[in-house]
Amino acid sequence: MPSTVKEGQPVRWDKVIRPRSGWFDLHLGELWRYRDLIALFVWRDFVAVYKQTILGPLWYVIQPLVTTAVFAVIFGQVAKLPTDGLPPFLFYLSGMVAWKYFADCLNSTSNTFVGNANIFGKVYFPRLTVPVSVVISNLVAFAIQLLLFLSLLVYYWATGSAVRSHLAVLLLPVLVLQMAALGLGFGLLVSSLTTRYRDLTHLVGFGVQLWMYASPVVYPSSSLPDKWRWMLVLNPMSPVIEAFRFAFLGAGSIDLHSWLISLAITSGVLLVGILSFCKVEKSVMDTV
Repeated sequence: MPSTVKEGQPVRWDKVIRPRSGWFDLHLGELWRYRDLIALFVWRDFVAVYKQTILGPLWYVIQPLVTTAVFAVIFGQVAKLPTDGLPPFLFYLSGMVAWKYFADCLNSTSNTFVGNANIFGKVYFPRLTVPVSVVISNLVAFAIQLLLFLSLLVYYWATGSAVRSHLAVLLLPVLVLQMAALGLGFGLLVSSLTTRYRDLTHLVGFGVQLWMYASPVVYPSSSLPDKWRWMLVLNPMSPVIEAFRFAFLGAGSIDLHSWLISLAITSGVLLVGILSFCKVEKSVMDTV
């Protein structure tokens, strides 16, 4: 709407909506101006998921606990996979906490256009606010699961288990930011492609599951033969999980070279994801 206009002065508008003119015309500053909308979306996502459930947010705790217990039986007792001398339950839970935040961000943002077509077709707002709000709302679940992990870590400390934290725990904000950026980047890229190729919607969950087994979630990277090391270098989540486990449990190490490659891949994926998302959003209502 126009601001107050005096006679003889040109009309000045509070908000001007114009089409994007190029690949790098992203208008990312709008995300800050629409921060109240992002907060509303975060609250919506948090409430909607467990609104009509009996246990509510307790599912944030139950799911990783049950999954970790299954891993401890199958991979620890049956397959006898090594855990770098760590208690198996704590080893698998540390991998699950780190992996689940990344996977949730990817899965949740991969259907942004398809899942929000009704809203996008009615009113204007920066479309990036939706996937960004999803990443933030998943951070709540990550915080709850991290608290669960730390509680069990204290228990194992009290019982005399050979676990020790490292000063690398100070890197936790960087690791969380990288997981969020990587999940957001891949999610935006997949979301852009699903507007034309709906088959990708069915492949995402399956692909993420396979990706988990290609990451050191249920096994330490030290157990891999040298001929398969290249897989860990190309997998941007591998250094993140290893760094997370080293920081809190003291097992393994942080490979700076692999981590720098991981950061470079994360930055590239995020950039490509944002560019693809902003390019597609101009014509998305014609294809969704």
